[in-house]
Amino acid sequence: MIEVNRDGEVWVFAEQREGKLSEVPLELMSKGRELADTLSVKLAAVLGGAAVQKLAPELVAHGADKVYVVDDSLLGEYQTPSYAKMLCELIGKHQPQIVLYGATAIGRDLAPRVASVLKAGLTADCTDLQIGNYTEPKSKEVHKDLLLQIRPAFGGNIIATIVNFDRWPQMATVREGVMPLPERNGKLKGEIITESVMLSERDLPLKVLDRHRTEKKINLKASRIIVSGGAGVGSKENFKLIWKLANCLGGAVGASRAAVDLGYVDHDHQVGQTGTTVRPALYIAVGISGAVQHYAGMSEAAKILAINSDPEAPIFQFAHYGIVGDLNDVVPKLIKAIRVKN
Repeated sequence: MIEVNRDGEVWVFAEQREGKLSEVPLELMSKGRELADTLSVKLAAVLGGAAVQKLAPELVAHGADKVYVVDDSLLGEYQTPSYAKMLCELIGKHQPQIVLYGATAIGRDLAPRVASVLKAGLTADCTDLQIGNYTEPKSKEVHKDLLLQIRPAFGGNIIATIVNFDRWPQMATVREGVMPLPERNGKLKGEIITESVMLSERDLPLKVLDRHRTEKKINLKASRIIVSGGAGVGSKENFKLIWKLANCLGGAVGASRAAVDLGYVDHDHQVGQTGTTVRPALYIAVGISGAVQHYAGMSEAAKILAINSDPEAPIFQFAHYGIVGDLNDVVPKLIKAIRVKN
């Protein structure tokens, strides 16, 4: 366990693969900057890997005051023991008060290992982070300027706020897409610090013989227009209307978890708490009831149009525009109107 350091920095684990930064740590820089400024401390990124020194300026350009770089050939392939050892040693040395990870496959694997070694708290899959105070119910002791770790709980039916006042650093994994990507500013100045960690072959229990990676078929986060279908679409055949409307608008196809589970479309298209979080200019929800799990992934859309045959569907409560009707009637008419206009 690391001692509580009220002056400690805010850290972001800068995940990279094959010498390329993922978008996730860059997204976290925006929230990290906000938290660090509120606490009046530095924002730092931790970058580990082989031949990754060249990536450090990019983290500075996205807001890092400091970048701790561990450039080691033994970190060329991600393995839990080696990366956990790197982070634990750096945390022990510099004593940050907050460490953030992306809720990616790597982040969800690495963060619990680090938390276990350091005997620190960890909240998974956060959708928001704030700085605030916490009063213990029994002693009435007030703990100031804690990290308020906010995430859906009990299947998304409630929003929980979790605090960690005595086991630091305060750590959280944050879902992809929930934080806005900060604009790159090449004029920003930051300190790049080279660190070394004593790693050996013992820290690499696995030998990677071959690697196969399947890229996502669609990048929902970058789409300005998304047309999503839900269980109310009724069938995989009917889901073709979702594709037609999306193609007509030059947009991407999304889906609720229910539609994915029913086999209407694959998981890459899923929007929501267990899918992708999106911020399009226009989000069209067809046959989607509007459960809180789905709302969590698309609530930041600039405009939401809901099409549903049920006038009492929850989605109409937060949609900017709503159409009550059978999608087999409404969607073809929309497509026709759009084509006539174009």
